Amino acid sequence: AQDDPVKKGQEVYAAQKCSVCHAIEGKGNKANPLDGVGTKLSAADIRAWITDPVAMTAKTKSTKKPPMPAKYGKLAAAEIDALVAYMQSLK
Repeated sequence: AQDDPVKKGQEVYAAQKCSVCHAIEGKGNKANPLDGVGTKLSAADIRAWITDPVAMTAKTKSTKKPPMPAKYGKLAAAEIDALVAYMQSLK
């Protein structure tokens, strides 16, 4: 998995329990699906949602409740990179 950032990103997604709030392919919380996020958001925007969701909530005027917690910005850089790669793969 170390050589495949998308696979590593899937592992980080599972380990961080992202599916409590998000769904991919119908698995998880259907209120916040991530299907197609790779076509809707740039890598920079995906990274910003993970690392600074407070700023992104303000920037996008998101009214989703609860707002995404800021704790994911504390993940290791490699884990964030992998999550971004995984989100980018969701076309």
